[in-house]
Amino acid sequence: MQNEPLAFRMRPRNIDEIAGQKEIIGEKTALYRMIKNGHVPSMLLYGEPGIGKTSLAHAIAGTSNLPFIALNATVSGKKDIEGVVAESRITGKVLLFLDEIHRFNKLQQDTLLPHVESGAIVLIGATTENPYHDVNPAIRSRCGEIRQMTRLEPEDLLAVLKRAMSEEERGLGKISIEISEEQLVRIAEGVNGDARKALTVLESVVAASDELDGRLVVEDWLIDNLLGRIGLFGDKKGSHFYNLLSALQKSVRGSDVNAALYYLANLLEIGDLVAVTRRLLVMSYEDIGLANPEIGPHVLAATDAAMRLGMPEARIPLANAVIEMCLASKSNSAYKAFDAAVRAINEGKIGDIPPHLRDTHYAGAADLGHVGYKYPHDTPIGSFGGWVNQSYLPDKVQGAEFYKPILAGDEKKLAGIYEKLKEFRRVK
Repeated sequence: MQNEPLAFRMRPRNIDEIAGQKEIIGEKTALYRMIKNGHVPSMLLYGEPGIGKTSLAHAIAGTSNLPFIALNATVSGKKDIEGVVAESRITGKVLLFLDEIHRFNKLQQDTLLPHVESGAIVLIGATTENPYHDVNPAIRSRCGEIRQMTRLEPEDLLAVLKRAMSEEERGLGKISIEISEEQLVRIAEGVNGDARKALTVLESVVAASDELDGRLVVEDWLIDNLLGRIGLFGDKKGSHFYNLLSALQKSVRGSDVNAALYYLANLLEIGDLVAVTRRLLVMSYEDIGLANPEIGPHVLAATDAAMRLGMPEARIPLANAVIEMCLASKSNSAYKAFDAAVRAINEGKIGDIPPHLRDTHYAGAADLGHVGYKYPHDTPIGSFGGWVNQSYLPDKVQGAEFYKPILAGDEKKLAGIYEKLKEFRRVK
């Protein structure tokens, strides 16, 4: 057993050994009570790598004493599923843990679903992707529990590390190790909620430590060195990546500079510069908009510079853009107005284009009644430029008002002009 990685050896043997996840499997949850009482529902477990999806499945198997089979949907075929079905016919019920379940293909699904539905197979599916986006509806409908697991808190990870240090059979309890509480806390705080990484760092630190007077002495610099080599930010294009993009936009919209920079840093560490620059450019028009029309060109310049520079220099113009957007006046009135116009069209609020607005660049246009257009530039109005009181909307849509100004930043001036022109139109 000692040849197996520490993280593998220290997997919880039952649900009472699960670290964290109290809202999902704590003693006061319905799921805990069901499993303790011998009923294990099919379920989907969703969350980032290293937060305990596989461990929870093993712990449920250990508590329920059901025959346990683990498969990975990326490499399993129809024969593997048929083997699980055959096992269920012998034992009466099997607990199947299917990792990467979002990769499940239709053939596997068709083979497995009737047996999940009948209760012969209890399915625990694990995925790093949002199950409502990436798991087939047929699978979701047969899972009584869909649970999003979260990163572990440092205190939960500290308990995991201490258990590994004390257990002799599975952990490091037979080895004489000099490691302080503060050093264990440093590991727990430095792995971003990932229990697997915490145990891996602990095992690596112990393996790299020198022996002194019969004890392995753990030094701070070893912990710092190993923590610095661990990626904490997730993968491109996974659910966590899109959650980071969402958090960045919502932080900018909420004018929180520090939160926005934090999420920008996460995204740039992942490395998908194209997706980040695209989202920033969209935000400049979606969330800043008419309140500060200069932001759009500023962000375009920053994103263009970032793409030319590449990382790590790209972080400099992008940080400028994010801070400027956070502290700028904000308005979503323009795209809201456009969406309102689209909604009106889809609701059937349509009509013919007024004759005086139709194309006249051909002989015979006048014969068709395409006449009466008044050229606004011929009628100056103060410092505004040209304006003339004539109808532009179809008759059936007259009076529709899609644009609702927001009195923020530069849009205050635009709102004033908009209201004044409405007054002019009312004067016949």
